[in-house]
Amino acid sequence: MQFKHPELLWALFLLLIPIIIHLFQLRRFKKTPFTNVKFLKKVVSESRSSQLLKKWLLLLIRMLLLTALILAFAQPFFASETALLDKQTVIYLDDSFSMQAKSDGTTLMENAIQSLIKSIPQNQKFTLFTNEKVFDQVSLPEVQNDLLALVPSPKQLDLNEIYSKGNTFFDEDRELIKHIIIISDFQERMASADVDSLTNLTSHFVKLTPETNSNISIDSIYIDTQDSDNIELKAVISRIGSIENTPVSLFNENQLIAKSSAVFGENQATTVQFTVPKNERLNGRLELSDVGLVYDNQLFFTIDADEKIKVIAIGEADADYLKRIYTNDAFEFNAIALNKLNYGDLEKQNLIILNELSSISTALGNSLKSFTNKGGGLAIIPSNNIDINSYNILTSNYFLTSFLQKVEFKKAISRISFSHPLYRNVFEKNVTNFQFPEVNHYYKINTNASSALTFQDNAPFLVGDNSNYLFTASFSTENSNFKNSPLIVPTFYQIAVSSLKLAPLYSILGEVTFIDVAVSLSDDTILKVVKDDYEFIPRQQALSNKVSLTFDDDIQEDGNFAITQNDTYLRGVSFNYDRKESKLNYTDMNTIEGAENIVSITSLFDSLEKEGRIQEHWKWFAILALILFCVEILLQKFMR
Repeated sequence: MQFKHPELLWALFLLLIPIIIHLFQLRRFKKTPFTNVKFLKKVVSESRSSQLLKKWLLLLIRMLLLTALILAFAQPFFASETALLDKQTVIYLDDSFSMQAKSDGTTLMENAIQSLIKSIPQNQKFTLFTNEKVFDQVSLPEVQNDLLALVPSPKQLDLNEIYSKGNTFFDEDRELIKHIIIISDFQERMASADVDSLTNLTSHFVKLTPETNSNISIDSIYIDTQDSDNIELKAVISRIGSIENTPVSLFNENQLIAKSSAVFGENQATTVQFTVPKNERLNGRLELSDVGLVYDNQLFFTIDADEKIKVIAIGEADADYLKRIYTNDAFEFNAIALNKLNYGDLEKQNLIILNELSSISTALGNSLKSFTNKGGGLAIIPSNNIDINSYNILTSNYFLTSFLQKVEFKKAISRISFSHPLYRNVFEKNVTNFQFPEVNHYYKINTNASSALTFQDNAPFLVGDNSNYLFTASFSTENSNFKNSPLIVPTFYQIAVSSLKLAPLYSILGEVTFIDVAVSLSDDTILKVVKDDYEFIPRQQALSNKVSLTFDDDIQEDGNFAITQNDTYLRGVSFNYDRKESKLNYTDMNTIEGAENIVSITSLFDSLEKEGRIQEHWKWFAILALILFCVEILLQKFMR
């Protein structure tokens, strides 16, 4: 038993007072002679025995009465060891898209919010955070409406991030019992490889489970083939569960233009094909109906009129292989001899290729430096015999590159840097049995640039980044078979694409996206991104013949957007949510150590309430004191 006011227990020494009063009577009896009658002596003897018993009973009752009063004022109670310590509760509520799954007719997130509203005491202070929002040290009436207004978020914190963020909300300047409650469906991607749980926290995991593990998702769309009139689009549709087929609709803005059916058979994914006209703007939207997750039932994409990348090759060397790569459907390619070059045309290009020049004049070098400073792309292919000094004057401006000497030694180009920006997402997997080309001689260089292609001894063959690239060997037939290698097509295609980053069919929200718009801006003009009544100004850099836009976390919702200049439409851009939440793969809770797994939110808060419950007993002692007082009155009245 514990006491709220233990200092009042010193009052128990007052129990000595009734003992002293009863043991040392202040009243003195006076002897009076009386007739010696035997009967009267017996009556006097019995009267004294009864009076003595009454005194001892009164002494006991008064001591118990005084003790009960003292204990009542000291306020005794029973409690566990942790009940008297200060407690702080932090709640993580998963509001990711996977919490749209249904249970009992409503989503998991809605069920969790309703359970929290019913379970959290009205006067309790707590901190609640989601993947994006924070409600710090609030009571339920303060945030109830905000909780009911929560909408699913595309973001998902993993367990390490949840622990780290949750730990910042606890007070560190006093001793606390720290409870962190994690409410989620616990998808596999939420669980980190190594969960660094914090030892000073008491973790409670509440896993919410949907009724059925079923979902259909529009995963992606891509251009399969195209001709002069039409574009063939293919959409990838995936399923989880036993759904056999589902209709898929294609809209241009709000107009239905095509409809098809996704038939799965025994496969978990299938493709649906649509044909659309070429060279016509299409603000596309694919849509299907599904009882599972909602966010992945539509996918936005944009097809605009062709915006061709302008490429020019300068030099006398053969450029036929470049013409075959830079076809008229996507590029505007020209090959010109150096003596016929109009330097004024360079500013109009997106990519300049120095095609095996023997030397680089000062005038050409200055023009190229000015061109690349304004955002243009440059690719340098040396000839078999170059003027090293003239080359170094130019290449020193790019990654401090310098040509050292010519090496007469046959080598194979045997290594591809698949992580290099030039080849990122180009190959489906790392190729090991590739038919690599060879060179008979190459130039040894010093450079700070990263290598995209290297020889067997790691000497660089292709280096560069940010639209500026340099080869270390000639492509002439007597020196190399690189022109006949399948590697040449993705290499030069990606070099050209990096010089003018055209908008893809769609981008993924949250990923950094770079888009170039081929337009020249005046000093006081900016580009805007618009969707219906919503518009914002993205990060942008105005260059000589294009504007480079950067998208990171600027856009928070999916859809088709328009890039405008002074309210004039330039081109469209589309964004979609990442489809990672659609997989519905859940974590085995037994693999997560150091956490208590709870069946429901209600049972969790019931158990927390019991742990902190204090059983007060002062009322019983007050009642006992009242009863003893009544007993004393009855004893005085009826015991003679």
